[in-house]
Amino acid sequence: MHPEPLMAHLIRRVRQREVSTSQLGLLARWLVTDPEVPEGLWFKRFPEMIACREAELVKTFLRSGQVPAGEEVT
Repeated sequence: MHPEPLMAHLIRRVRQREVSTSQLGLLARWLVTDPEVPEGLWFKRFPEMIACREAELVKTFLRSGQVPAGEEVT
């Protein structure tokens, strides 16, 4: 997915799933630590959301009750 369509998708998901700015802040602070992540599909749980990624790109956001695909990272 190209950067502009991916960003539009992520913004839609943030709005649809009512992801708060505090949750996005937690994601941003975690990403700044340059975490080691798997090459394929993976996800990271936060208190109110789940960030789903493929390699280096965040692909979508889920509500905490939804079921993510891939390997969970801490």
